[in-house]
Amino acid sequence: MSKLGPRAIGALVVAALLVFTVAFVGVLVALVRNADEHDPVITAYAHGKTVNITPYVYCSVQMEDCRYGQTVELQVPKDYPLQLSLPKQIADAPWLAQVVYALPNGDRVDRVISHADFPAGALAVTIDSHPEPDLRLVGVELQLPILAKDKDTGKEFYLPHAAWSISTAA
Repeated sequence: MSKLGPRAIGALVVAALLVFTVAFVGVLVALVRNADEHDPVITAYAHGKTVNITPYVYCSVQMEDCRYGQTVELQVPKDYPLQLSLPKQIADAPWLAQVVYALPNGDRVDRVISHADFPAGALAVTIDSHPEPDLRLVGVELQLPILAKDKDTGKEFYLPHAAWSISTAA
C-alpha cells in the first residue's frame, strides 16, 4: 500500500470541503425556498408602548388567498403622536392610511394620508393624535390599494388588498 503525500492529502481535504460546501448550500437553498412567507408586520409606538400590527386583511393582488386578522389596540394619549414603523415591503408600495378622529360629540372626522405625503420609501410615519383642539385620534387603517373595475358600470375604484388596523381610543 502506498502512502499519500502532502499534496494528495491537501487535495482530498479541499475536495471534501468542496463537497460539504455544495451540499450545505443546496440544503440552505431548499430550506429558504420552502420556508413559509410571512405577511408584513407594522410596528406602532405611542407613549412608551410598542405593539406589532399583523394584517387585518391580507390578500393577493388578484384578491385571492385572503387571510384575516384583528384590529390591534394601542392607547395614544392626547398630545402624544402615533408612530408607525413600516417594513420595506410596505414603504416601497403606494400605501394610504385612513386616519379617524372623533369630535367631543362623537362625530367622526376622516382624513387620508398617503405615501406621497412622505419621502419616497419612508420607513417611519408619524400621525398627530390631536391635530386640532377638538379632534382626538381614535383609529388608523393603513392600506395597500389596487385599482379595480366594477364589471356592471365599468367604473374604476381603489380597493385595499391588504390592511392593518389600529384602534387608538383610550
